Amino acid sequence: MTHLSNYGNDRLGLYTFKNLISFVQCWTSLKLQTLPPVQLAQKYFQLFPEEKDPVWQDPCEDKRHKDIWSKEKTCDRLPKLLIIGPQKSGTTALYLFLTMHLDVTSNSPNPNSFEELQFFNGPNYHKGIDWYMDFFPVPSNTSSDFFFEKSANYFDSEVAPKRAVALLPKAKIITILINPADRAYSWYQHQRAHDDPVALKYSFYEVITARGDTVPKLRSLRNRCLIPGWYATHIERWLNHYHANQILVLDGHLLRTEPAATMEKVQKFLGLRNIADYHKLLIFDLKKGFWCQLLDGNKSKCLGKSKGRRYPEMDSD
Repeated sequence: MTHLSNYGNDRLGLYTFKNLISFVQCWTSLKLQTLPPVQLAQKYFQLFPEEKDPVWQDPCEDKRHKDIWSKEKTCDRLPKLLIIGPQKSGTTALYLFLTMHLDVTSNSPNPNSFEELQFFNGPNYHKGIDWYMDFFPVPSNTSSDFFFEKSANYFDSEVAPKRAVALLPKAKIITILINPADRAYSWYQHQRAHDDPVALKYSFYEVITARGDTVPKLRSLRNRCLIPGWYATHIERWLNHYHANQILVLDGHLLRTEPAATMEKVQKFLGLRNIADYHKLLIFDLKKGFWCQLLDGNKSKCLGKSKGRRYPEMDSD
């Protein structure tokens, strides 16, 4: 069998299968059976249920795939950067700052999830790569245009790294980390601000100390507070799929207090040709209490009222 043509790398599929079956019939006592295509597929996925979900790969990585792809499509529409989260760490601020760079473009908004596409971590993945690429424009200059997307739920998703590296093997990855206790408390207060009945009913301490056998909604809130803060676990998962030099871990506190210096670090990591001076693009807004986009007339454009809220101090317990 080692001398038969490799089906994955040539056009001799029928020849290979025919001769392989003849070989098995001749030299083994195995009895070969088959089924109609639909029944055969059902049987296969019964044996290998983990393979039910597709894995979209970059169609331009293999010349044979690219040759049969529509000439009207281009892989240049795929993003070169993923901001993966976690939530409540400053990802929306980084998103805003990056869009201020003339060479950097984010995806168009998803009507169901605002600026986030949430492609690699949920049901949107089954809509396919055409659905995904339609959120990005056709680049006017493939050498300088830089596309990115931000979906803060990617960070702690078990499936997102595997799916992302299959489609975007050369992408850069940015995650922003803050004190996990602060992140958990911020998420809890975020849910209270959105009138989550569970967050309104229970204190932060009661939420994070809830037992595993508690009511499902309380357990769900506890998990969303705590699980994204398991930084080592989630970063290790991403490192299992992307090389360390493709991943940048940012200090969320420095992004908030020294955004210009942080953005210089980000631009160098991304390899942007034109380095923007964010000292000239940002202004500190005394009313909001953080850095915002500088507009003409020394005015500022800040994130919405849901960002940068001031919460009551966390209990010492």
